[in-house]
Amino acid sequence: MNSSATKQGLGARFLLFSGVGVIGTVAHYLTLISAVEFLGARPITGSSAGFVVGALVNYALNYKYTFRSSRSHLEALPRFYLIATVGFVFNGSIMWLLAEHLEFNYILSQIAASGLVLGWNFLANVLWTFSERETR
Repeated sequence: MNSSATKQGLGARFLLFSGVGVIGTVAHYLTLISAVEFLGARPITGSSAGFVVGALVNYALNYKYTFRSSRSHLEALPRFYLIATVGFVFNGSIMWLLAEHLEFNYILSQIAASGLVLGWNFLANVLWTFSERETR
C-alpha cells in the first residue's frame, strides 16, 4: 500500500474514490447524451465514448486527490484502464446474470453491479494501480 495510506485512512479514501466516481459518471452520461442528442451518434457509440471520458476524469481525479500517486502516468494510466476494463466486464456480466438470466429488476441489478464493481475498482486501484513501487 502506498505511503499516503498512512496519512489518509481507507474509509476516507473510499469516500473520495466514490465521490470521484460520481463526477466520472456525470461526465460519462453528459458525453453519452451529447453524442446521441446533438451529434446523432448511436447509443452504443455514445456510451463507449462516455466510458472513456468518465474513466479519464476518474483517473485524473483519483491520481491527484484520492491516491496522491507518485507513480508516473505512463505506469499508472494503463493500470487504471486495465482495472476499469475488468470492472466494465464485471458490470456487464452481473447485469446479464441478474437482469437477463435471473430476470431480476434491472435497476436493482444495476445497483448490485455498481456496488460490486465499486468495491473491485477501489481495492484493485489501492493495491495495484496507485500503490508505491516496492523498494529492493
